[in-house]
Amino acid sequence: MQTPTSLPLTRQPDPLLNAPTTPVHDIMDATIQKLIADMFVTMEKEHGVGLAATQVGHSLRLAVIDAEGQQFVLINPTIVKKSPEMITFTEGCLSIPKKEFLIIRHERITVRYSDQQNITHKIKLKGFLSVVFQHEIDHLDGILIADRYAQQADLRKKYHLSHS
Repeated sequence: MQTPTSLPLTRQPDPLLNAPTTPVHDIMDATIQKLIADMFVTMEKEHGVGLAATQVGHSLRLAVIDAEGQQFVLINPTIVKKSPEMITFTEGCLSIPKKEFLIIRHERITVRYSDQQNITHKIKLKGFLSVVFQHEIDHLDGILIADRYAQQADLRKKYHLSHS
């Protein structure tokens, strides 16, 4: 495989960021494998903890995560269970530089996904990793944190959270 390289970031208001992605069909394809490696390089260079393929110009249901000492490659991920308990977290996004949003997320989730070796996983997550997975899966569904924040106005009132 070629040496991984950093890719240019797709930034708001690029319409690609608001479009749902298409599933990855041939996970073992060399271009997909190279994209995964390039995404890890890009995420590290940009000091992110997660990066979706749309953020580097590819409308694919693919994201990478490097958080809490663990690396994940999420291919065609689906959230299969969500806890009723919610948590708030101030989130940033590489596609919306220098802005942060207070986002309300499910405290615990279960996610099914394939990795870069085409092995299917089902993982239970809580806390920060749960937030990161939900953030990246939102990207794959065409939802940015600015959109999620706007959708949560009533929830913030319900939980008496500030609007800043």
